[in-house]
Amino acid sequence: MTRKLAGHDLYPIGLGCMNLCWAYGEPPSREDAIAVLHRALELGYNHLDTANIYGMGKSEELIAAALKDRRQDFFLASKTGIVADGAARGVDCSPASIAASIEASLARLQTDHIDLLYMHRFDPKVPIADSVGALARAIEAGKIGAYGVSEWSAAHIREAHAVHPMAAVQTEYSLWTRNVELGVLEATRELGIAFVAFSPVGRGGLCGELADPESLPETDFRRRMPRFMGEHWLANRKLVDQLVALAGEAGVTAAQLALAWVLSRGEHVHAIPGTASIRHLEDNYRAALLGIGQDVLDRADALVNPRTVSGHRYPDAMRAMIDTEEMA
Repeated sequence: MTRKLAGHDLYPIGLGCMNLCWAYGEPPSREDAIAVLHRALELGYNHLDTANIYGMGKSEELIAAALKDRRQDFFLASKTGIVADGAARGVDCSPASIAASIEASLARLQTDHIDLLYMHRFDPKVPIADSVGALARAIEAGKIGAYGVSEWSAAHIREAHAVHPMAAVQTEYSLWTRNVELGVLEATRELGIAFVAFSPVGRGGLCGELADPESLPETDFRRRMPRFMGEHWLANRKLVDQLVALAGEAGVTAAQLALAWVLSRGEHVHAIPGTASIRHLEDNYRAALLGIGQDVLDRADALVNPRTVSGHRYPDAMRAMIDTEEMA
């Protein structure tokens, strides 16, 4: 089973490569991270998603170290636009910044092309036509195959697509985060743009394996996300326990149920769960093959949703960078 993404037929579950080096828990060793990437291709993953900002380039470097000799075996997506260089922090989608970022990513990835490059966030300081123009020139030069955007509103997606056809939109989407249903999901469906869901298992929160977020390392950014804090987490954990029980009745894991729900939202929808665990990697891959019944998906939908979940998905500082429509 495959779905279209930037003109390629891809397995609908790809691998998000952020937590191979950054953000969640203790990063695996370099050897273990490379083993995860090798196992991913063995299983049949053919869509790897990274970004220049993940580990300040380390994620891209890991992919090169593990798979540069197998570049033809997978579709490679990366991102540009977020700047985190000392005091220089924010979003920069100016043409000069995009061009420099592409060259740096190509060098780290040890490849001559990136199949899909996203603008990681919306930059209100730069006209959309200027940013898209820089990406169109990179497509013409063969440095990238297609472009996309991440966490953009439906209106801005439509504006960019009118300048140059967009291949994909990547935004957070899961049972407990549904902002894209306010406009983005329909816009991508209407325009023939693939939709790629990141954090489809709620940053691990929907898996049923996280008992206490306070046990996470201090560097794990979930410790600063409202849904994983204090009373919010206590309320959310009760929902997750019920999701685990529902999944058990269906003979699947909670993560598999959450992934199947995301994929059920449209034939143009892909999911890119991230993991540093080979066991989770294998379980996630199977989620698209299980044939979970619509009745189970509907029960999951009714159980975990924006009306039942406690707390916002991001702290205030991170919310300021998001262009996607907000749930009330």
